[in-house]
Amino acid sequence: MKRFLALLATCAMVLGLTALFSPQAVAATGCRVDYTVTSQWSGGFQAGVRITNLGDPVTGWTLKFALPDAGQKVVQGWNATWSQSSGSTVTAVGVDWNRTLATGASTDVGFVGSFTGANPKPTAFTLNGVACTGSVDGGGEEPPPDPGTGTPVSINGQLHVCGVNLCNQYNRPIQLRGMSTHGIQWFSECYTGASLDALAKDWKSDLFRVAMYVQEQGYETDPAGFTSRVNSLVDMAEARGMYAMIDFHTLTPGDPNYNLDRAKTFFASVAARNANKKNVIYEIANEPNGVSWTAIKNYAEQVIPVIRAADPDAVIVVGTRGWSSLGVSDGSNESEIVNNPVNATNIMYAFHFYAASHKDNYRTAVSRAASRLPLFVSEFGTVSATGGGAVDRSSSIAWLDLLDRLKISYANWTYSDANEGSAAFKPGTCNGSDYSSSGVLTESGALIKSRISTADTFPTS
Repeated sequence: MKRFLALLATCAMVLGLTALFSPQAVAATGCRVDYTVTSQWSGGFQAGVRITNLGDPVTGWTLKFALPDAGQKVVQGWNATWSQSSGSTVTAVGVDWNRTLATGASTDVGFVGSFTGANPKPTAFTLNGVACTGSVDGGGEEPPPDPGTGTPVSINGQLHVCGVNLCNQYNRPIQLRGMSTHGIQWFSECYTGASLDALAKDWKSDLFRVAMYVQEQGYETDPAGFTSRVNSLVDMAEARGMYAMIDFHTLTPGDPNYNLDRAKTFFASVAARNANKKNVIYEIANEPNGVSWTAIKNYAEQVIPVIRAADPDAVIVVGTRGWSSLGVSDGSNESEIVNNPVNATNIMYAFHFYAASHKDNYRTAVSRAASRLPLFVSEFGTVSATGGGAVDRSSSIAWLDLLDRLKISYANWTYSDANEGSAAFKPGTCNGSDYSSSGVLTESGALIKSRISTADTFPTS
């Protein structure tokens, strides 16, 4: 909904900008680097690098390391400004949204490289000139998270729509429960290795929704940078066994057709890049508003084939009229979709609610629609539709009980420390390393964590 006018005057972060600040020295005891080759093919590879600051807080950082083989080259990188000298030294400089690292804080960067012959491991990692400890290819202490047995993705595999349900690889209906980011252009410091570790392990989240705004200082300002950031967050969710929902977060203007060309470009790129992953769900238009269902349907029927050309199997979520209310907020209801569905398969329809604003008549509509349409609550809040105000605990619980009963998956707004009632964390939390204790959670965060951290019941037969 319309939540961020107050933020626009103060938020000016744009992904992909080269850091303009001189690095602050790291204490001598200071850093850890974990380097992992995430995929490899003939003549090329993709690597992830997690940087953890163990020294004093820094307000700018430069990572350097050596590629032992002169035939190794950095082709493309993300979440940092990458360069390689004429020799073997690689340099990565923090960008505006991750240049500050508190003591104990981590950030994840990565690159695609090429090589000739063997693919040797890099050496001599330094952060601001201080030698770092750590591991290469996950072979040292404290390896990066392993999806392993028992994660949502390892149990359920590739998802699909069966009837009105979201179903797993065993063709059984399931419910995913998780969290949505805030705008990644404003709150990227909340989405680090440490915060996603907490989300997967302590919160036991099944789903991580990546809200990539298109306007409002988002994708349109730096398409390549935002695309890379989304891909990185998808990888981070995958490494922790969570599903990732890629949210093309259109809000203003409300007609998704305004962004049709951008959507085709973006989804062609991310679908091609992530087609072999089992954890990706695509949400193609966050909250259409001020526009007819026919216009939304026309948009969907042009964007879905772009995704399907690269990724024929993934579930796609289509926004609905009236801020994804199935038209209820516009005085309509689900019948317009039932009578005129999107001409595509393996799709679901989005429903959004804010518990303090949307109550019995909205719950009645969902109860009725759930028998006719596959629904996914890709965003909801415990507060008012502004994103602020007090938590409406009774309405929130009524909603969550209903979604559980109907096996409708959901993502809560938001896994952030925004200064608003819907945020899961108290302001300033994302400057630290604690994302789970009662001391950092808001009333909304505590309520939602208590609900999604209960055991999943994923059927396997």
